[in-house]
Amino acid sequence: MPWVDGIPTANDAAWQAWDGPNGAFWADRSDHFNRAVAGYDPWLARAAAVMPGERVLDVGCGSGRTTCEAARRAGPDGHALGVDLSTRLLELARARAAAEGLDTVSFLQADAQMHPFAPGGVDLVVSRHGVMFFEDPVAAFANFAAALRRGGRLALLVWAALEDNHFLVRVLDALTPGRDTPLPPTDGRPSPVAFADPDHVRRTLTAAGFVDVALEPVAEPMIVGTDVADALQYQSGLHAGLLADLPPPDRELALQRLRDDLAAHLEPGRGVLYPSSCWLVTASTPA
Repeated sequence: MPWVDGIPTANDAAWQAWDGPNGAFWADRSDHFNRAVAGYDPWLARAAAVMPGERVLDVGCGSGRTTCEAARRAGPDGHALGVDLSTRLLELARARAAAEGLDTVSFLQADAQMHPFAPGGVDLVVSRHGVMFFEDPVAAFANFAAALRRGGRLALLVWAALEDNHFLVRVLDALTPGRDTPLPPTDGRPSPVAFADPDHVRRTLTAAGFVDVALEPVAEPMIVGTDVADALQYQSGLHAGLLADLPPPDRELALQRLRDDLAAHLEPGRGVLYPSSCWLVTASTPA
């Protein structure tokens, strides 16, 4: 088991990916991603309902947008802690907080599944698309439950069913001409849609010690680019591994198929928009 700063991490592969090429990719495109999912931010803010003076833990905080928003809402007597595996993303998060003059926010590089948070040390755990990649989700959420005070709250955004998230399905289909589309697993294994099944979400959170688990479906357009060229650069970079596996003629065909699909979703003045859907998940620890 690897160790980072004296703290064990359960998943060496995830650490190496997110503190390596995955984290670098998202750090280079952090503004792009924040813009893409901005429609979901008000939903999460409403569900989280951060109050002045509260202590907030943001899991998978990325470049810190959600963490900083929580710190602002918690005010001078509160605090927000963002946790992520990526050095690059955490550097961006700290720079964001400094630029916004926030001194009630901090960031920690750690495996949130195992990190020994202070028992009962937070009022609220939030995450915007940051909890779907745990090797052992029950253990991870049990760790968050232990970090929460009695009656503490949980608010999450997770991607819903594949068929409702065209930015995944249609893009992957376009990039795999003449072969089966390699869709991410939906059976609970780590993937963007690991929590697409609401029964799996309820079982996981209940087993981890949460009560009053509720899921609300929410849908917003996923803005994958300001125009077709911007979207093509973003999506081809995100799925570079698929393209690299193709012989040159098939690669050109895949890129043209992707370009055509992006063009079909271009809304002038708004960008390239695909339908997307999430579950807004809330729960609490026993009072």
